[in-house]
Amino acid sequence: MPEEPIKPDLGALRIDAHKRGARKVGGRITGILFVLLATLVIVSGVYAYMHQTPSVHVATVDAPDTGPHALLNASGYVTPQRRATVAAKITGRVTGVFFTEGMHVHKGFVLAALDDSDAQKSLKSAKADRNATQASILDLQVQLKNAQIELHRAQELAAAGVQTQEALDNATMAENSLRAKIDYTKQQVLAAEARIEEAQQAVDNCIISAPFDGIIVSKDAQVGEMVSPISAGGGFTRTGIATIVDMASNEIEVDVNENYIARVKPGLDVTAALDAYPDWNIPCHVRTIIPTADRQKATVEVRIAFDKLDPRILPDMGVKVTFHGDEEKERGKAPAGVVVPQNAVRDDSGQKIVFLVNSNHIERRAVKVGANNGTQTQILAGLTPGDTVVVEGPADLKSGETVSIKR
Repeated sequence: MPEEPIKPDLGALRIDAHKRGARKVGGRITGILFVLLATLVIVSGVYAYMHQTPSVHVATVDAPDTGPHALLNASGYVTPQRRATVAAKITGRVTGVFFTEGMHVHKGFVLAALDDSDAQKSLKSAKADRNATQASILDLQVQLKNAQIELHRAQELAAAGVQTQEALDNATMAENSLRAKIDYTKQQVLAAEARIEEAQQAVDNCIISAPFDGIIVSKDAQVGEMVSPISAGGGFTRTGIATIVDMASNEIEVDVNENYIARVKPGLDVTAALDAYPDWNIPCHVRTIIPTADRQKATVEVRIAFDKLDPRILPDMGVKVTFHGDEEKERGKAPAGVVVPQNAVRDDSGQKIVFLVNSNHIERRAVKVGANNGTQTQILAGLTPGDTVVVEGPADLKSGETVSIKR
């Protein structure tokens, strides 16, 4: 018998009402548990945030420096009094360079040489002219000796009445003429000597020497290049051979605002700090004040000398200087109050306050502020040396609050 086709049973897809209710109850319980867990996490986070201990950075209150009073600060550069770009006096081709950067040279040290072939030829020609002129003097002296003999003979014959006066006059003229020629030739020799000196100077100009003791800081020419004391050749001609700096002449050059220049006097003590060595305080003093002002910048140039030079001090280094007050005037005057970092002082509705830290607890303290000196502020009243103050921390610190300290 043929099999009957199977009919789909749609009733099998129905969900039992009892099972449907069980699923709804399970979903509600899961949702409630999720909400409770999220609420617990949020409440715990808020509690932890509200009760966390703020962290602060602190500093110790110091007594003020009893050294010379700082009048003002300025910045400038190290500059040598003697710096020279050595150049040739003539135009020529470089045939030798005998130095390198960083070399210490003494006065007269030969730095370079130029082609002197033409100058040597001129010198040789001048010497030859001098020698030829000197040789002609010997011939004239022989002629003069013979003329003197002829004059003596003519004088004797004229005295005896044998020879006429005309013959005597001719002999005298010949002798005088030879004397004059010898004197003239000697002057020609002197002129030839002068030409030799000129030619020798041209030869010497081909040698470039150091004008003073110093260190080579720049090499500006190479062998084969043309050099000239003036710019020429469309930029292909060098105007310098080397740059020499006398390190013993290093000093500091700063510009001081003309409003404060009256505070600066020659000999005033100065402390300098190089940008390259900010923790190295170098004792200096004011050497001179340039008696003119810069109308564009409204400043006056001040030159400061180092009390003691050091090889670490190099030209064109940046430097910051502090001018100190007159020790005679400041002697016997103890600075008032204490000093704290500037960022330890806060403004609370126009009143200056600081936060002290005592046993990890905050104490608000009103203070009387004095002058600022660099990164420090003078506190005239409210603090004592050794107190601990907050220099960095939350803006909403409160008196009595517990904090964690970071040094």
